Amino acid sequence: MTAAGLRRRRLLLGAGLAASSGLLPGCDREAVRGEPTARWVGASHERGHRLRGKSGSLPAAAVTYRAGALVLGGGIAGLSALRGLVRSGVADAQLLELEDEAGGNSRGHRMGGFDCPLGAHYLPLPGPEAHEVSEWLHEIGLLHLDALRRSSVPDERHLCHSPQERLFIEGAWQDGLLPPPAGAASLARYRRFGERVSALQREFGFSLPTWRAPWTAGHAALDGQTFAAWLQAEDLADDHLRAYLDYSCRDDYGAGLEAVSAWAGVHYFASRHGFRGPGDEGGDDNPVFTWPEGNAWLSRRLAAPNAERIHTGRTVLRIEEDRHEVRVLAWDEQAQRAEAWTAPRAVVALPLFVAARVLANPPAALADAASHARYAPWLVANLHVDAPLIDRPGAPPSWDNVAFAPAGSTTALGYVDAAHQSLNPVRGATVLTAYHALPEARRAALLNDSASQWAQRVISDLATTLHPDLPHHVTQVDLMRYGHAMRIPTPGARGDPALAALRNLRGRLAFAHADLSGYSVFEEAFTLGVVAAS
Repeated sequence: MTAAGLRRRRLLLGAGLAASSGLLPGCDREAVRGEPTARWVGASHERGHRLRGKSGSLPAAAVTYRAGALVLGGGIAGLSALRGLVRSGVADAQLLELEDEAGGNSRGHRMGGFDCPLGAHYLPLPGPEAHEVSEWLHEIGLLHLDALRRSSVPDERHLCHSPQERLFIEGAWQDGLLPPPAGAASLARYRRFGERVSALQREFGFSLPTWRAPWTAGHAALDGQTFAAWLQAEDLADDHLRAYLDYSCRDDYGAGLEAVSAWAGVHYFASRHGFRGPGDEGGDDNPVFTWPEGNAWLSRRLAAPNAERIHTGRTVLRIEEDRHEVRVLAWDEQAQRAEAWTAPRAVVALPLFVAARVLANPPAALADAASHARYAPWLVANLHVDAPLIDRPGAPPSWDNVAFAPAGSTTALGYVDAAHQSLNPVRGATVLTAYHALPEARRAALLNDSASQWAQRVISDLATTLHPDLPHHVTQVDLMRYGHAMRIPTPGARGDPALAALRNLRGRLAFAHADLSGYSVFEEAFTLGVVAAS
């Protein structure tokens, strides 16, 4: 995987959504082999929507429980917070989670004999600022100390196998995701962008977690404008470069150049590996951990030691804090009854817009931060195919497979192959996981249109852009929808003083969610969970 081609797709989506693709309304079509089985799996929007209209009529609790501490929300931040509480001696810490499996955006699935992801599907090697993540990876055996090198090294069995990434462009597959520059002027802009990223890296400082870097007037200036406007002002508006950067932003943030801040666009590269154009010197090795089930491999290991403390199928309806304790009213989805929980303290590991709704008296910082937070809807489609697909010329089938598209013309993010990590050299049946970052305007369609409609759109898109024979081989499509998958780092989001206020809040409530960083990635969520637990 090249440095320029590294994709930090933490959360979701990818396939093809050009204006001519089948993902636009009205483009459903009949599959060649007959319509495959299609169904929704995973998250239950009905549970989340139970919170709507709950301003005054809450059910009475049928049973009451007491805990040493509560964690509300079982995504990565919540699971990390629970681990931290237990490690600090709070043996009766308990976690309430809306869904039937903890993990948030890092959950997995199984179909046709294959494990596959329902969301985030890989984790880059953590940088020095994410030391809590590194410590945990050592604990579970993904990293170990090499005495000769005097450094941590990864367990190569869990690194992505080669070939890792390829891009379909101009009728053929190429190795890596960075499109070739379109001439000398284009190449010059590629190199100037890399130079600007390096200069900003040195001048301002960037880190992951982001709040461990300084926040200066220079950061604020980047945060105050869109990435597209900054590229234009810097004379970096090259079509091929813009296409790549737009893809990078949609991949990590759920929205493109015109929506995310320039800080977010620069941070994508400057917080980790920089940017190197074609022919630039520097290391190209940026290994990532990945598994057929994606980051569910991680979330399940984070949850397992505390499984008896995790209560799934609990919809948090109300949180009240007073001088002596925290009181929580939750709905048990299986028993269909309300239950009360009390504890001296609680970690609120919920998205900000949910936390603001369920807190009886939300702090001013929470109400402020939630009022202007925007979220990207995602669709994750797992397609079981019964035989290898006919491939186009060029680079061989890879773990991550993407079609080139001009900036703003698509929400496509490609697909990953669940069988790629297998050591079997013979290709056969597999599951392809196609990711789609949808416009916010399509959230209602994601909720209301049928699984069959969305399945046919996904199949049509992939057949049009990459694999014409795909409709002959799809037997089943399992779809996961996220109405509010990840927070979009719009201009002003990272520098919002309300986020810093929530991270530093003192009282019986502590907040821990990637929303507090202004965008959603594993390292941010995990570290915020550790800090909240402490």
